[in-house]
Amino acid sequence: MSDEQTEAAGELTHTDESGEVRMVDVGAKPDTSRRAVARGEIRLTPSTIAAVEADEVGKGDVLATARVGAVQAVKHTWEAIPMCHQIPITNVDTDFAVGDDRIELTVAVETTGKTGCEMEALEGVTTGLNVVWDMVKAAEKDEDGGYPDTGITGVEVVEKEKRTLDGGD
Repeated sequence: MSDEQTEAAGELTHTDESGEVRMVDVGAKPDTSRRAVARGEIRLTPSTIAAVEADEVGKGDVLATARVGAVQAVKHTWEAIPMCHQIPITNVDTDFAVGDDRIELTVAVETTGKTGCEMEALEGVTTGLNVVWDMVKAAEKDEDGGYPDTGITGVEVVEKEKRTLDGGD
């Protein structure tokens, strides 16, 4: 039974018969073109949003820095998540939507290979949003050092595509 059949049957794919953790063997799978899109958002105070939009955050350009962080996270997902395969990333797109009290980040990842790129898209979103938080934390912190108006929510995979390669040019 293939790992995909095992997973579809509801059996664990990251453990062997003796219960030892293992990486799923994708060697026999054909190379396919794959794309995954994830999104999430960070809630911020309106004054912090205004500072981000005016590029008046003391640490620098928040969205440019978060974009770099997101792309770096995508490229290093295999190092952060146990049993995640190192895959060839062929493209990463990041898109920020700034609202009155939140910033939404969407990360699209593309690869050609034997396994999907959902984890890479999720890592891009979570790290990108964490970078935003790090860049604005001084503005978001209350008098007790907490972050009552700040939170990362709604992180999810919103799209997944898989196209078999035809072998042509």
